[in-house]
Amino acid sequence: MIKEVIVVEGRDDITAVKRAVEAEVIAVGGFGINKKVIGRIKEAQKRQGVIVLTDPDFAGEKIRKIISKRVHGIKHAYISQKDGLKDGDIGVENAEPGTIIRALESAKCETKEKRQEFQTKDMVVHNLTGNESAKERRDKLGNILGIGYCNSSQFVTRLNNYGITREEFMNALMKIDGE
Repeated sequence: MIKEVIVVEGRDDITAVKRAVEAEVIAVGGFGINKKVIGRIKEAQKRQGVIVLTDPDFAGEKIRKIISKRVHGIKHAYISQKDGLKDGDIGVENAEPGTIIRALESAKCETKEKRQEFQTKDMVVHNLTGNESAKERRDKLGNILGIGYCNSSQFVTRLNNYGITREEFMNALMKIDGE
């Protein structure tokens, strides 16, 4: 049983999460996140903690940001676009139970203090921006680190906000380069 309450986008996501783990799950119903739903998420955060697991697309990221602005201290779990893709549809509801479990186990909380451990130059030096393979490398690295896929600028932000250490970063890069 997962201690935290899992926040997802819709009913199909609830079904997928419950296939993977035993947990309390709240569906926000897409962009229509109202005060009542935010109130439930705040209460869950206060009592048990919250892990947000949204679809690996623009809408999912927007919903994640809305929740993060209103509820502090939550954890973020991510699945890759590849793991959420089925018949041209992308979403948590398409992920295998093992993928969901790994995402929840890798959930990260944003740090309170502003960190500057990573910068854009790290993206360039490690071929995570500015070349043909950059997108694929960020996707693989994001999966290993549990911070999901995003553009290089947002990737730097997540590395810093989620407290990823230089050692974790380098070990994950070695895994990718060893493939």
